[in-house]
Parts: sequence; C-alpha cells; structure tokens
Amino acid sequence: MLSMEQELLKEQINVSRETMDRMSIYEQLVRKWNPAINLVAKSTLEDLWHRHFLDSIHLFDFAAPTSGLWLDLGSGGGFPGMIVAIIAKEKAPELRVTCIESDIRKCEFLRTVARNTEVPMGVMSRRIEDTPPQRANFLSARALSGLPKLLEHAERHLDPDGTAMFLKGQAWKDEAEEARNIWSFDIETRASLTQSGSALLKLRNIVRA
Repeated sequence: MLSMEQELLKEQINVSRETMDRMSIYEQLVRKWNPAINLVAKSTLEDLWHRHFLDSIHLFDFAAPTSGLWLDLGSGGGFPGMIVAIIAKEKAPELRVTCIESDIRKCEFLRTVARNTEVPMGVMSRRIEDTPPQRANFLSARALSGLPKLLEHAERHLDPDGTAMFLKGQAWKDEAEEARNIWSFDIETRASLTQSGSALLKLRNIVRA
C-alpha cells in the first residue's frame, strides 16, 4: 500500500501503480542494505522519496528519452540511474539503461534491485576512465564531481549528438562558468525540487572550446 506522500507523488509524475510499487521495492532495499554499504546518508533515510527519488524522477521528465542508451556514471545507490530504469520500463521501454560503478558491493546492490523490480538494467563494475567509450544518447551523474570533470567523461562516453543530464548543488553556476574556460556547450536548467539553489542541468553540443 502506498503512503500518502507516495500517492501524491504518483499523481504528480503520472506513472502507474506498478511503477510506484517498483520504487517502493527499491526503497525497502535501500533501507535493508544501507547499514552495510552506506548507499545514502543515514540522516536522509527517513526522507528517501523527497531527498533522493524526487529530483531523479524529474531528471527523467526533463530529458524526455524515448529510446537509445542512457549511461549513468558513478551510480552508487542508483540515483538517478535506477530511478530512470524503473520509469523507463513503463514510459520508454526501448531505452536501455546502464550504470557504471567502481564499488563491487554497490554493483551487487544495483543488480539486486534490478532483479527484484524486474527492471532490465546493465551494471558495469569498473572505473569510468577505464571503460571503453559507450557513445550514449543520454549520460547522467549525481554528486560525482565538478562540471569540468563531468564534461571530460561526457567527451569519452557521450555520442556527439547526445544529451548530458546532471544533478548539481548550489555551486552549479560557478562550475558552469569554470567549465566554459575549456568547453563550449548549450545548457538548459530546472530548479531542484529538493534543495533551494540546486539545479538539474541539460547540456548538449559539448565540444572543447
């Protein structure tokens, strides 16, 4: 049974009860595994949907994917990659989602979530820099590194016509200004729904300046 918060969220993002049930399974697994492998800060466990799910959900909506490869970098506990895969099962079944994560235990967690939710998702247990170029149509990351470094990853793994989707904190404007010393890109932003000053970034046409 969905909580009142989950029912309100279901109406807001217009997904099926089956998709919300998969997210609830994901939530339960985060709570189960977190004491052992620290997927999220302990202080945020009681507010998982707002602190960790919501912006990932809206990142999918902002990107509006239909097909191709979505590559999530440094996936950790699965934000946003696992959320993208769960929603894509319903809304973009031709979208393939792959997560790259160097921590073997977190990779096993992601595979467990995918198996228990019956969501097709690839998990690559390796360093981003050592992974062969993926030519992804969409590339995402959350709390991984500064924007200049993220654009290096995009140069390696994103198709030239692809879209980079990043969840960034309150310093995102400074990071974007710094990145423009090296990179040229088109950028769209949406305000974070979970933290004032944070933002969802959509970057295209990324090339070295």
